[in-house]
Amino acid sequence: MCKENKLLLDELEKQIHAATTGNYYSTRVARNPNLEKLQTNYLFPEILERELKHVEKYPNAKVISLGVGDTTQPLPQPVALTMSNYARCLSTPQGYTGYGLEQGNKELRRAIVETLYKGLSVEETEVFVSDGAQCDLSRVQLLLGSNVSIAVQDPSFPGYIDSSVIMGQSGDLKNESGRYGNIKYMKCSPENDFFPDLSKTARTDVIFFCSPNNPTGHAASRQQLQQLVDFAQVNGSIIVYDAAYAAYVSDSSPKSIYEIPGSRKVAIEISSFSKMAGFTGVRLGWTVVPKELLYLNGFPVIHDYNRIICTSFNGASNIAQAGGLACLSREGFQEVMSKVEYYKENVKILVDTFTSLGLRVYGGSNAPYVWVHFPGSKSWDVFNWILEKTHIITVPGIGFGPSGEGYMRVSAFGSRESILEASKRLTTLL
Repeated sequence: MCKENKLLLDELEKQIHAATTGNYYSTRVARNPNLEKLQTNYLFPEILERELKHVEKYPNAKVISLGVGDTTQPLPQPVALTMSNYARCLSTPQGYTGYGLEQGNKELRRAIVETLYKGLSVEETEVFVSDGAQCDLSRVQLLLGSNVSIAVQDPSFPGYIDSSVIMGQSGDLKNESGRYGNIKYMKCSPENDFFPDLSKTARTDVIFFCSPNNPTGHAASRQQLQQLVDFAQVNGSIIVYDAAYAAYVSDSSPKSIYEIPGSRKVAIEISSFSKMAGFTGVRLGWTVVPKELLYLNGFPVIHDYNRIICTSFNGASNIAQAGGLACLSREGFQEVMSKVEYYKENVKILVDTFTSLGLRVYGGSNAPYVWVHFPGSKSWDVFNWILEKTHIITVPGIGFGPSGEGYMRVSAFGSRESILEASKRLTTLL
């Protein structure tokens, strides 16, 4: 895998070199100015580049990745078997299927509602099946357009900001910290229980909110989410709620924004099978757009989102949707949740390890990530230190926003063997 990634990076460097030295023919088409505003190094390619350099320096080292949040456990047997059988049926006249509904398989949409939104007022016609949460995030940005103001948690997943920049919502870079001028950053730290002070938060059209949060692992409480919904109602804002890690909630924290009264009038929810069922490579997710969510002129947002889906998307893979349906069967869902429990046990090992070192640890109870504080240190310095001393890849908190400085995100997505080995190595840090 590392060798393949190195080849890709080498090829990219060659292309950039050729373009900047004039060895390529230039068109008369100007570069999209919004893409020019993006910060040079996206977080995860930067981590990969540093990992490759480390491997060159220590070719015999066994590097353990606790960085990129990619699942590692095999799919549940019933799920894999269902997809395999579906694929074989495609080779027969009776079993072949072509295009499906752009909005997704009706049975799958119904199963999502009945299994994951049971007791809530979500309807299957409000569920749009997709090829993953990150893809849906870009489609929602396309829906919202370039003339909206946005707010994001700080720290938060970099994709919210980058997609906003590409859409032209960001303005210019404000200062050396990397903040964009038109984006409102809602600080979420231990001092405010990882929930923004809404009394000091300026009104924006759109609020991106992730719970359980990536990277901090904090799941917003019912009271906190009620405050957020009330704030959106008062300000006439739309909440884009990322629930990709909802399956990891272990306490009474809501798993869906639609558990909160009034949320159907102000919130779109995006979620995924990736971290719940190990579908990071299969690619399957969904977005819920309630019928009550209206624009300023009273037009239903769901109609426009349906148009976006039908225009820019031909529907999720039939094979992936068959797998999703198997995930939500009684047997499949039990096995899916057993995988979630496996990763949660990994988290506990990591929490105990960092705590034993006297470090302050956050997250870990409602998410597959541990958010570790290294006070007075720069995140990239800590990244390099951990990598050099233990051959372990982590993620520097600064990559998730200015408030992430001094923190590290550590992923529990790994085999039990690798987590135990990483724990053993980490104990040598201090």
